[in-house]
Amino acid sequence: MTARIEDRAAIADLMNGWIHRDLNEWDQLGDLFHPGATIAITWFDGLATDFVEGSARMGASDLRTKHFVGNPSITFNGDRAFVQTNAMIVAENIALDLGATTHNRFLDQVEKRDGIWRIVRRESSYDMSCFNFLAKIQEVDEEAVRSYPREYAALAYLLDKSGFPLVREFPTRGSGLEAEIKAAGADWLDHA
Repeated sequence: MTARIEDRAAIADLMNGWIHRDLNEWDQLGDLFHPGATIAITWFDGLATDFVEGSARMGASDLRTKHFVGNPSITFNGDRAFVQTNAMIVAENIALDLGATTHNRFLDQVEKRDGIWRIVRRESSYDMSCFNFLAKIQEVDEEAVRSYPREYAALAYLLDKSGFPLVREFPTRGSGLEAEIKAAGADWLDHA
């Protein structure tokens, strides 16, 4: 039982490590992932190492983000765990004077190797999104906003206007894509 408490604490720390992205601490962000790890979120789908490089480019742009990460729900099988973590993404483009707030859940496959828990695969499912108008209400292209699923439409629009367009459709709460991620996570756990 003690090992699971320690494992839960280590995984919670791992999830909270996302703060390194918001603080432009790229080496520490990279340390959250095992070699060969992958990530799929609104503007990126690929290797975690490439995601860190892309995040550094984003960090040098007019787009700023802050992530508030909740306590994870963890399902274990040996040295593997499937982790669901509520999060809130607050983003703003200071040049556009436009922001968005989005509620999502990170869906992670994490594994303990050589005594260290790290992410093997990170995906995100989106729950709801809205615009934040920082100084005055900005005009937005309603047709462009409606071209995205409403659960992440505001974030998608802001990302696109900031030079980080969406790479594909992403899962939303209760969607078939979300069910596929959860099924893949359960299968991955079963084959630990």
